[in-house]
Amino acid sequence: MTTTTAPAAGAVAPRQHAPAHRPSLLRLTVVELRKLVDTRAGRWLLITIGLVAAAIVTLQLIYAKDAEQTFVNFFTPSLLPVGVLLPVLGILSITSEWSQRTALTTYALVPRRDRVVIAKLNAVMLTALASVLASLVVAAAGTLVASATGGAGTWRIDALLLLHAVVLQVTSVLMGAAFGLLLLNPPLAIVGYLLLPTLWGVLGEMVRPLRGPAGWLDTSRTMEPLFASDVLTGEQWGRIAVSLLVWMVLPLAAGLIRTLRREVS
Repeated sequence: MTTTTAPAAGAVAPRQHAPAHRPSLLRLTVVELRKLVDTRAGRWLLITIGLVAAAIVTLQLIYAKDAEQTFVNFFTPSLLPVGVLLPVLGILSITSEWSQRTALTTYALVPRRDRVVIAKLNAVMLTALASVLASLVVAAAGTLVASATGGAGTWRIDALLLLHAVVLQVTSVLMGAAFGLLLLNPPLAIVGYLLLPTLWGVLGEMVRPLRGPAGWLDTSRTMEPLFASDVLTGEQWGRIAVSLLVWMVLPLAAGLIRTLRREVS
């Protein structure tokens, strides 16, 4: 004789969990943008960038001649110091997972490391675009003050200069991110970024056989035309491309390979 066990009354069927969806690249980028201001170093670096731009305009209002107090003259000088600080922000963004020992958590939640790296690069590029906007705002404030205090207060600016400013700041922050991705250590990456291109520039000036290659590889030379509103020639764009290939593209590629293969512990 066989017996059949009836299901107990009120038995609950096993719950069906919906499949987990991976976060979108947009969401990852927003997370990385938030990380830039969550850390004390990143927050103060962003504040410093804004203060430097404001300080430059203030000094020009005090010491520059009235005829030189124009929107363009307020805007252009702020690009260089801000462009020096932005790469440090890119380095901190890229290396934060390793320096703060959060790589295990991040790459467990998002196993595809390349998507995390792309999100970080998107975040620092958006920050570079925001820095250009901040420079424009500070320059506009300086122009208003100059107009009220007897300065020239001229508002005219060439759209080509804005394009050059965007290219300059975005490539600068990507160069810093490339060194951070390659070395994965904040102090080492910052020193490497500041020292190696500078050392190459000095050698290009001192050693005669290196002067020719330095004209194509020294970013301080190749990027200089971007500070003007003149139309760049094909050779000038070629020099920019070659220098960025050496100091940005190659470190990015090598750093991405290293990040994908590095063991997380």
